[in-house]
Amino acid sequence: MSGVAPTTPPELLGSRNSRLLGRLRPSGVLVAALSTVVFFGVIGWIVVNAPGWPRVQQSFFSPSVFADSIPDILSALVVNIQLFIVAEILILSLSLLLAVMRSLPGPVFFPIRLMSVIYVDLFRGVPSILVIFLLGFGIPGLRIKGLTNDAFVWGLVALVLVWSAYVAEVYRAGIDAVHPSQEAAARSLGLSRFQSLRYVVLPQAVRRVIPPLLNDFIGLQKDTSLISFIGVVEVFRQTQQDAGGSFNFTPYLACGLVFLVLTIPMARFVDWLVARDRKRQLASIAR
Repeated sequence: MSGVAPTTPPELLGSRNSRLLGRLRPSGVLVAALSTVVFFGVIGWIVVNAPGWPRVQQSFFSPSVFADSIPDILSALVVNIQLFIVAEILILSLSLLLAVMRSLPGPVFFPIRLMSVIYVDLFRGVPSILVIFLLGFGIPGLRIKGLTNDAFVWGLVALVLVWSAYVAEVYRAGIDAVHPSQEAAARSLGLSRFQSLRYVVLPQAVRRVIPPLLNDFIGLQKDTSLISFIGVVEVFRQTQQDAGGSFNFTPYLACGLVFLVLTIPMARFVDWLVARDRKRQLASIAR
């Protein structure tokens, strides 16, 4: 009927947007701020009035120990950052290869798909610390000529093997989310199966999985501390040394704050990407 205005999907004008607008009202902001202050104030009052608070304060919140330990912790953090950067480059490459192997169609590629499935199931099922122990202590114990005994290298290899299995599943989810018509259209234009995968399917898949990939980056950044168990002096091992030297647990608090400074900006960046993608999807629906 020509006299009826086009309707907008209810999810675009519904309760979600109303709640978002309500959060921006001054009264809503004031109530949220007051409730937050009261909530954390009550928790703080309970903690500082606990019988054991003076001892906990001395053991975990010593300003002098914090000031003494933070330079050593920041210096050791360089090892974690180096490990994270190198591991992430290798993980992105290996996991993409695994995802492509698992997505190859046809019975002729069944052995390749099977190898990819076995790899992913194996390294997702085994705890990361166990893989690090097996490689960090087992490989040097073999005394094979030509192989390094560097614990940093084998810790890096272990993290790459484990996290490639997780990231490969993220890539595979992105590849499966691309509609088959995209590849069919590319093939109809004369592109080969490999060219369709490279120029049509993979660019769309990677763009869709950027937020979960960044979440995996956050997990990997924290897992870099696991290599301390095979003797690498990184931020966590340095924290243990400082805590043992000072007979105080404050260095662990400093270590936790350092990781928060690294991971919280990455988490907020992921939230921003997810919100931007949701806004783009809603705009496409409105059109």
